[in-house]
Amino acid sequence: MSRLYQHGTLAMLMGKQMQGTITVAELRQHGDTGIGTLTGLDGEVILLDGEVYQAQSDGQVNHITNPDTLMPFASVHFDTPTQQLPFSQVDFSTLSAKLKAEQLQNVFAAVKFHGEFSRVHVRIAPKQVPPYPSLLAVAENQPEFERENVTGTVVGYFAPQIFNGPTAAGWHVHFLSDDLQFAGHILDFSASQVSGTLQVFDEFLQHLPIHDPAYREMTLDFDGLLAGIEASEGGQQ
Repeated sequence: MSRLYQHGTLAMLMGKQMQGTITVAELRQHGDTGIGTLTGLDGEVILLDGEVYQAQSDGQVNHITNPDTLMPFASVHFDTPTQQLPFSQVDFSTLSAKLKAEQLQNVFAAVKFHGEFSRVHVRIAPKQVPPYPSLLAVAENQPEFERENVTGTVVGYFAPQIFNGPTAAGWHVHFLSDDLQFAGHILDFSASQVSGTLQVFDEFLQHLPIHDPAYREMTLDFDGLLAGIEASEGGQQ
């Protein structure tokens, strides 16, 4: 049995619920690999080999060592790969095509691969303070960064279209450089000498912050919800 654990929903972030509702320590009980963000949508998080890193909106990368650090949204799993990736060169626009034979369109899957990147283009959400704006409003003013000729690791997930809302349909992947100096939510990349794995899940566990009063009182404007998630996440099929 292989399980993808997700705390919070993207729809929740669209509903202006960015308060932290799970600790890093609690999250680690459900996985050693994954992605997410911190309280107030503060940057892009990558969990790799049990270690937690945060890309800040100024481009700096922090190693998060405080187990009480709070997160409003995260997806994690224990890294038990299904198979090796069947390619040695890939970019964001061809990632799905490279894995077409695996028929991922109706399953949740994780990729984790290391390579030499001729180009990586990322964005990093800036920290918000209450009263929180919508995720779409944040997405309209996010710092973007590019790095050429960098070695690092991509970690992230593919989700079926039917789950767009709870999570981001298509690919949602983050990058972390080997020197721990560059990271973020990937908008585009081109990589060679790729070595990594694919993991397909037969369980998707959605965990909700039911003890948080603001979440319980939240109301969603469903008009434009999916379009807003697409605009803010930049997911690819």
